[in-house]
Amino acid sequence: MRTLSVAHSPDADDIFMYYAIKFGWVDTGDVCFENIALDIETLNVEALKTTYDISAISFALYPKIRNDYALLRTAVSFGEGYGPKLVKRKETKLKRNFKVALSGTHTTNALLFKIAYPEARIVYKNFLEIENAVLSGEVDAGVLIHESILNFNDTLVVEREIWDIWKSLTQGKELPLPLGGMALRRSMPLLQAITCEKSLIKAVDVAHTHQHVLSKMLLERNLVRVDDATLKTYLGLYANAHSIEMSDVQYEAIDTLFELGYKHGFYDQCIKAKEYLIPHEYETLRMS
Repeated sequence: MRTLSVAHSPDADDIFMYYAIKFGWVDTGDVCFENIALDIETLNVEALKTTYDISAISFALYPKIRNDYALLRTAVSFGEGYGPKLVKRKETKLKRNFKVALSGTHTTNALLFKIAYPEARIVYKNFLEIENAVLSGEVDAGVLIHESILNFNDTLVVEREIWDIWKSLTQGKELPLPLGGMALRRSMPLLQAITCEKSLIKAVDVAHTHQHVLSKMLLERNLVRVDDATLKTYLGLYANAHSIEMSDVQYEAIDTLFELGYKHGFYDQCIKAKEYLIPHEYETLRMS
């Protein structure tokens, strides 16, 4: 049995989508998954170094790791009318070069923010530190992600939704906002890669089908940072039926994100997501 590293963030949706495997609800064949939980920007940086066999990433990072990692079809998080929020103190008026805290240079929200606010002065912080940086006046504003978008101090107000930036940049197209996904190291043997992806798809499917039971287990074991009601709301946003396996609309949204990044000079090439998936048809050809 081969042990493979699976890195994911400690936020509720990633924990939820992976723990059906951790709890032994999914047969992973001759592969044993060893999970590591790190904040999303750390995962992005480690993906640039090809540290983990399978890793959660920000979709905005993917063009930079395309030669080392395949894009997975599952365990994805998109926003549909919601997403990260740019917040400030109520009395603050933002200048063109306002100081802002972002959760990392490679995140999707950072890419869209930089396009929308090219003159802003950016500092990068762990996403758990951003709210306090705004409250203390260390920065003029900050972009909240993960569970922070649901519960933040009532002295803060939303200056702008990243969703609204996305809608503006895509000229009103009806596309979900691509936030995070998973990637698998290309050096893995192809049949094993296919098996791993199928296990992960099954894990997200099982988690969604048995959401009530799995959520209860996560809460009882203090594996998530939120209460029952917040967890239910959060999973409805980011770990839902659309997280199990990507649709054509989701692929179109990712391609649009890549086009925007290329147009604004963040990528060296404009790529299409479907061209970087694991080719499942290889398994059929191999077995025929």
